[in-house]
Amino acid sequence: MAAASTGMGQTMAFSVDTERPAGGNGGGGKPSKSGGKPPRKGKAEPARPRKKKRRSGGFLIGLLWWGFVACLWGGLAVIGIIVYYGAQLPAANTWAIPERPPNIRILAADGTLISNRGQTGGEAVTFRELPQYVPAAFIASEDRRFMSHFGVDPIGLMAVAVESVQARGVTRGASTITQQVAKNLFLTPDQTLGRKVQEAILAVWLEQNFTKEEILELYMNRVFFGQGATGIEAAAQTYFGVSARNLSLGQAAMLVGILPAPSVYNPKTNPDRARERQRLVLNSMAQEGYITREEADAARIDPDQQVRTVVRGSESYVADWVESLMTSYIGDIENDVIVQTTIDYKLQRDAEFIVKEAVANEGSNRGFSQGALVAMDVDGKVRAMVGGVDYQASQYNRAVTAKRQPGSTFKPFVYLAAMEKGYTPDTLAEDAQFEYNGWSPRNATGNYAGTVTLRQGLAYSLNTIAGRLAIDVTPEKVVEVAMRMGISSNLTPVPSIALGTQEVNLLELTSAYAPFANGGNGVIPNVITNISDVEGKVLYEASDAGPGRVIDPTVLAQMNDMLETAVEVGTGRGASVGGWEYAGKTGTSQESRDALFVGYTSAMVTGVWLGNDDNRGTRLSGGNVPASIWSQFMAKAHEGRSPAPIPGGSYAGQMIAQQMIDPNTGQPLIDPNTGQPMVQYVDGGTGQPVQTMTDPATGQTYAIDPTTGQPIEGLQPVQGQSANPPIQTGVMTDPATGMQYDATTGQMITDGTQQGGWEQFDQGQSVTYDANGQAIDPVTGYPLQGQSNGFDNSAPIDPDTGLPMILVVDPATGEQVWVPSAPAAQNQQVYVQPQQQGQFAPPADMGQQPVYQQQNSQRTLMDLIFGN
Repeated sequence: MAAASTGMGQTMAFSVDTERPAGGNGGGGKPSKSGGKPPRKGKAEPARPRKKKRRSGGFLIGLLWWGFVACLWGGLAVIGIIVYYGAQLPAANTWAIPERPPNIRILAADGTLISNRGQTGGEAVTFRELPQYVPAAFIASEDRRFMSHFGVDPIGLMAVAVESVQARGVTRGASTITQQVAKNLFLTPDQTLGRKVQEAILAVWLEQNFTKEEILELYMNRVFFGQGATGIEAAAQTYFGVSARNLSLGQAAMLVGILPAPSVYNPKTNPDRARERQRLVLNSMAQEGYITREEADAARIDPDQQVRTVVRGSESYVADWVESLMTSYIGDIENDVIVQTTIDYKLQRDAEFIVKEAVANEGSNRGFSQGALVAMDVDGKVRAMVGGVDYQASQYNRAVTAKRQPGSTFKPFVYLAAMEKGYTPDTLAEDAQFEYNGWSPRNATGNYAGTVTLRQGLAYSLNTIAGRLAIDVTPEKVVEVAMRMGISSNLTPVPSIALGTQEVNLLELTSAYAPFANGGNGVIPNVITNISDVEGKVLYEASDAGPGRVIDPTVLAQMNDMLETAVEVGTGRGASVGGWEYAGKTGTSQESRDALFVGYTSAMVTGVWLGNDDNRGTRLSGGNVPASIWSQFMAKAHEGRSPAPIPGGSYAGQMIAQQMIDPNTGQPLIDPNTGQPMVQYVDGGTGQPVQTMTDPATGQTYAIDPTTGQPIEGLQPVQGQSANPPIQTGVMTDPATGMQYDATTGQMITDGTQQGGWEQFDQGQSVTYDANGQAIDPVTGYPLQGQSNGFDNSAPIDPDTGLPMILVVDPATGEQVWVPSAPAAQNQQVYVQPQQQGQFAPPADMGQQPVYQQQNSQRTLMDLIFGN
């Protein structure tokens, strides 16, 4: 103990002596045994370890000190960085959640969802509308500590840092759901330090101002899932065709699995990777306790099971069209809207199936790969539209956007212009080649029928007849009629317009046929019934207003008469609608690049187009596959409906003048008192003869009830005067030359003079005949010499009609040739009016003499057209 004490004292004395003056003894104490010698330096051994201990403690303290200093400076640096990049953000009091881009919800007529359109592709849904496992899948897969962190997850950051060091590379992101919301709402996707700092700042701000539920709802409605779908509702509709409210557990897990890389994990294009991602999400949910392991196993898609995703069908063409119309209907869209359309969802599916089947079954054989269909009610409401056979492969709408040559489906507008000028379905015209200003139309078959009626010309789609009429009425008139009927494309008034060489789209072509079906009223094709916001406020309501009447009732009846003939015996005879009266027209463009059929009943108008996008020729015609598609679709569309006649498609309510034919000879009956062919009036609806009376004051001819002597109600009188009087019975006119022929004698009439040496007679008088059929000069009363009336014993007999043929002078050669005396059906119904002063003005001269082919030896129309 003494030694220890001495040592302690020596040490303390050492420490104290260093403070004393030299030579002092410390206050008179007992001197040391050493004789007062100072101890040698370094000899006090106990002091050394104590010094060493002081040095070790100082190192640790220094380490802590410098660590503290480093942390302090690091913290100041972090604060500086935060302040620096935070200063680049707008003032915090201006921060606000940006509005989500508006969604356009498009519904069918029955409320079925057709599609969502807009930048997001789907509407927003609330957190509480979703099954509980949907938000759980997001949390388990994207941010396990979402419910506990403050916007940034330090634990997660450290875990990612450790993983990255161990893997010698970045293994995964460390952004929380809140940070991703901040990035999606406010920032660009750039991967820079500044953006990550701003992301963290905004994430903390979001956590301070919104609940966890609200933040997760923002995330689910704004995250991108690929395929143009933003938000869980858009993704559910895009991939599975269901609302997010009805997602199954397996579907929800697969959608959440897409998020890390939508293009890589897309179930439509990469189903195997989508299955693997689904398995990982389900496992995470089970680990976090949101579902049981059994539920996870049950929800997982078996590796051998196909991932079933919804395929966008033809209704997407409708949705695209509706979206393109929105701005013109309600201007800029600022909030979600709901669009009610006229589409019949069942008919839409039927139309899609029928078109696809036809292309699949006939396309390779006939050389076509695309099809389109438009169906509308007779008032213009579009009920179905197919813009192509595969929307997934091509979003190009061939019903609305594409413009193609309509071919002969354009001819009804030419014939309508002719009817309005005064022609009738029974007007005779020459089917033969001609040339006009370098243009020479040809029939598709290369055959020509000679003298035919306009009804036959339209039914058999004779190009030369349509060409003559277009030249006669003028191409400008044809353009005016087509535009009045509903064609909106720009048309150039040239003669070839008669053959449908100018391009239009299927939608406008179909709507232009609607007046034929609805009684003569123009329509504007319409697909939108109304537009409202999500709160029910109506932004747009469709109106029934339209162009009004565009066809005169009399002309309408004539057109329907001809268009019904076209489907009964003409090129459209392949079409049919069981039990319904129907009409329509085929069309085939040059080299069969386009094949069309447009037809109608009193309930619906439908147009069909087939062809190729690259404009290659096909082996189609409008009368085969297009007519078959039309028939199949119209049969579906008319199921359960009661048949009704086409308005104006019959002569009901009209008085019809018929030439009376002797049943024994087949020749026109001649009135022995006047020498004129005998004519009787019949009720157009019943075909029964009626008694008539002409009002001398007005010139109108009325049907008289023989029992009362009063006009019969319901039968329109025949007008005495008309701006465009129809041609008279018994006179035929060559539209090309303006030459008139007496239908009974076959003799040419020019400027009031019958050719062949006949004496001149006044222009206002007709040729008269005696009881034997001999032509009589109305001025002298003597028989006209040197000409036969064409019905002598030497005339050959037409084997098809059983009637003697008549002589007609061929304008090209000046020679007389035998032609059928009745090229159209017997007892043809034609509109006539009382004889006026002077003959009906013939079609206008085409300006030059047409060049005809040599008369063909074949006689019947069918033989000439089809070469039998």
